Formats: sequence, structure tokens, C-alpha cells
Amino acid sequence: MVRAHGAGMKTLLAMVWLTSTFGLTAPASSPQVVVPATPVGDYRWPLSPEPSVVRRFEAPPQRWAAGHRGVDLLAAPSVGVLAAGDGLISHSAVIAGRGTVSITHPDGRRTTYEPLEARIAAGTRVSAGDLVGTLSSDGSHCAPRACLHWGLLVGKREYRDPLTLLRPSRVRLLPVP
Repeated sequence: MVRAHGAGMKTLLAMVWLTSTFGLTAPASSPQVVVPATPVGDYRWPLSPEPSVVRRFEAPPQRWAAGHRGVDLLAAPSVGVLAAGDGLISHSAVIAGRGTVSITHPDGRRTTYEPLEARIAAGTRVSAGDLVGTLSSDGSHCAPRACLHWGLLVGKREYRDPLTLLRPSRVRLLPVP
């Protein structure tokens, strides 16, 4: 019988749970487990072709603190901005001088897009890839360049990295204190 104590036992139990739950095996040389590519839904890039990410998501340490609650995607002014997934336009308005659109998706997630001009009206049903507006160069987070600020909300105010809609996330095992 093999005995494990303290944090080692907790790590072992976590690995056993991940293995039994997700059918994963941990590499012998690394404490990280990579989740196999599984569909996260029918989401796509909000720009075509696939854009460069100029600035990544930075979660704030507290809900009210500074952070970057989305990603900035490089694009040309007036390019078409596309719905990342099927849903309902739940918001289309100008806030702080920038045109904004929010789409509520059937899984309860909400994606946000700004700055936009020529926006689609609130209450409109859209499918992934439908045009929701055109990118405005005014109010861009990347000035003097134009970029789309693309966000993702889960629940009422929990911001998440929208790139997780496009790629499988990685599970990391961390030591338990």
C-alpha cells in the first residue's frame, strides 16, 4: 500500500478526480493537465479574417479595480463586426460617446462589442457570423489604430476572457496550502 501525506495526497486526489471525471492523464514530468479539445459551443471570431490580439484580457483583482475586461482585436476602420454566436441583441446604444452592442446567447453568456457605428437594433435575433455593426475609429482602445474591444460576461457582472469561447481552456493543478 502506498501512503501519501499532506499536500501530496491532495494533489494525488485532485489528479485522480480529473482522470476519472475527464478521462485525463497527467504527464509524469509536469503538474499541468491539458484538457482535450472539446467544443465550447458554436462561437467564432467577431472579425474576419482572424484578427491579431493587440491587448489581452486582464482580470481585475477585485470587481471594482482596474483591469482590461475584454480583448482588443486589430482591424481597419469601418470593417464589419460579426456576432460571435447565435443570440439576441440585448443592447445597442451609445455609451460615453462609443457605440456598443451586447448579444445574449442561449447559454446565458453575453458578448459585448465596441466601438461600433451603424449598429443593429436591440431585439434583433442574430446567428453566428451575422453583421452587428461596423467598427468605428472613434473611441478605440488602440488609438491611433482601430480595434474592436470584445468582451464576455457570465452572470450579471462576471467578466471573462472572450478568447475562451474559441479555444479549450487549460486546467492547472496547483499546490494546496
